[in-house]
Amino acid sequence: MTTSSLARALQEAPESIPSSLFGLPDQAAHERVLFATDEQTGLKTILAVHSTARGPAFGGCRFWSYGNELAALNDALRLAQGMSLKNALANLPFGGGKAVILKPAGEFDRTALFAAFGRAVASLNGAYITAEDVGTTTGDMRIVQQHTQFVSGIPRDGAFGGDPSPKTAWGVFVSIEAGVRLHLKRDTLEGVRVAVQGLGAVGWHLAEFLHKAGAKLLVADVDAAKVARAQELFGAQAVHVNEILAADVDVLAPCALGAVLNAGTVPQIRAKLVAGAANNQLATAADGDTLHGRGVLYLPDYLVNAGGIVSVAREFRNEGEESAVMAEVSQIRDRVAELLDRIRVSGNTPAREADAWARSKLVAG
Repeated sequence: MTTSSLARALQEAPESIPSSLFGLPDQAAHERVLFATDEQTGLKTILAVHSTARGPAFGGCRFWSYGNELAALNDALRLAQGMSLKNALANLPFGGGKAVILKPAGEFDRTALFAAFGRAVASLNGAYITAEDVGTTTGDMRIVQQHTQFVSGIPRDGAFGGDPSPKTAWGVFVSIEAGVRLHLKRDTLEGVRVAVQGLGAVGWHLAEFLHKAGAKLLVADVDAAKVARAQELFGAQAVHVNEILAADVDVLAPCALGAVLNAGTVPQIRAKLVAGAANNQLATAADGDTLHGRGVLYLPDYLVNAGGIVSVAREFRNEGEESAVMAEVSQIRDRVAELLDRIRVSGNTPAREADAWARSKLVAG
């Protein structure tokens, strides 16, 4: 990050400025933050290692067009911390980390770009293990694999592995089932109205699972073709992307990008249960308090969307087998029930209780 680009980012987007290059406000610094560039390919990447208390940091690589470099840094720091909490609650022997790649402007060689990223991952000597995230694919991870062994989410002949998005979606689905049963007091999803924000890889699989369970779907996505397909296959109702969060539904499932639950949107939410796949859905902890005060049950994203990391972690350790991994992902349902038990005892909001629970496991290993 050059002095001139740093200054320009400070001027252009002060709201996205982290208070430190090493960590988040009022939080301990991350263990490592690597800024790596490659002039030939146009690579600009930030690899954030939040914690290795439980083992090597594990988390996917996001490929995105950021408004500026500081916005990318803020995203990497938030996502890496979220992975520490996610991996801890999922009882995985890994810490938390995340990588973001700033999408180059104009034409670029994707193969060369991800090869350069693979070399950046290799330079951390196993402190960070990468996999797919928003904007990256199994094909990208195959390229990364040519340059480092510290990568997962890659299809293997005759063995478990590959795209983790169906597992992420399944974890969110069983969480919604649990929330509907325990909070909405309904035995099944039959007729339950669910708004799905975002029909990417995870959101689409989630919509499939919900449709099969009899839920009534309202969907929104910036890609009109995906919305039209959901209307055709699932009988979904199309909602404008600017209106989906305020839809009159029982359940809201944010499956796009983070910070969608904020001071501007939370007062408009009519759902009584929020559970989705997007990372860092709360803009601030106070937004979780506001949801709770309005009687809305928010199931923290890093609790419910852990199915993908369970999948790639088991693949990386060569422990994976489809039925066993699906059974492990289904245990998220039990952790949702445990969280609700915990908040009844503690009086905390779900977000604050989940945070305390996860952080206690960071040191417990």
